[in-house]
Amino acid sequence: MSSPEFLTSDEAIKVDAALLSFKEKFSTRLAIYALRCLKQIAQEKAIPISAITPEQIQIWIKSDQTVQDQFAVDASFEDFFTRLVLSALKPLQQTSQQESLPIEQLTIDQVIAWFEQQARAARESNSERMS
Repeated sequence: MSSPEFLTSDEAIKVDAALLSFKEKFSTRLAIYALRCLKQIAQEKAIPISAITPEQIQIWIKSDQTVQDQFAVDASFEDFFTRLVLSALKPLQQTSQQESLPIEQLTIDQVIAWFEQQARAARESNSERMS
């Protein structure tokens, strides 16, 4: 079903090495988890990621032992975490469009690179405003 860790060691090392702030790294980690979750739901249901419903994501989170082991889970947390995973769809969709690939075919490296690119653009924009 799911991996025994929220992120694999390799994924965590790649995110930690990325030129991102703490907040950006959190968002990247969440997107990687969401990508894994969405791929597994799509495979189990034999549907594309675009057809996955919020209810299917919530059911997945309730049954994901990784989430159960790492967080104090109650109904309000499940709702909160479901919303976080749903929010991770936006950067995954943007990465998918940029790479001209369906979300199902995105790699971890592509997701991390997208977040780095967004962070760089935000920093450049901020420095231009300060000049």
